[in-house]
Amino acid sequence: MKRKLQAYPSPFSKKLSKTPSPDWEISILGDLTDKEGELTEKLLEVPRRSRGVIYFDSCGGSVYVGLALATLIRLRGLEATGVVTGECSSAALLPFSACVKRFVTAQSTLLFHPMRWRSDEDCRLEEAAEWTRHFKLLEEQVDQLLSQFLELPAEKLNEWSRPGKFVSGVEFAAEGLATQIDLFSGDLWTQITTNS
Repeated sequence: MKRKLQAYPSPFSKKLSKTPSPDWEISILGDLTDKEGELTEKLLEVPRRSRGVIYFDSCGGSVYVGLALATLIRLRGLEATGVVTGECSSAALLPFSACVKRFVTAQSTLLFHPMRWRSDEDCRLEEAAEWTRHFKLLEEQVDQLLSQFLELPAEKLNEWSRPGKFVSGVEFAAEGLATQIDLFSGDLWTQITTNS
């Protein structure tokens, strides 16, 4: 008779804690643009109105991908807990800010900066003028969305974004935007589930 191999229990496993376990765990790693299809699929595969953890270690990418992921998190009613395991920068800030609970470590890094426009396409002057108009409007809307999701005053967001700033996990938590977990203070899962 073959013995069935069992995976190591998740940190939220009922065997390790009496705290209810999340329904799912997802990671958002690397450039969002390169993984748009995969990340969208992951968010669509989890049940609507379910709860889970999203781990972030992303330098960002297309603002449109960041907006799409944040929109899916909210539109599907996901009770997502975001955990920055390394970096969460640029467009990755949008899905992280859409999480209902956020955690960082002292070593977490979050880069806020103005949107950047890059195009390898040849375009006519009229099209470039329209892109400029749209880009300015989109930047204002993204700033407003981040400010609302994070409940961060627009002035503070502007201070961090212009010209740009690497915000440490310590600073981010000090603003009340996330809970800081300590990698050296015992069981991390207890820290997260106690503060969830």
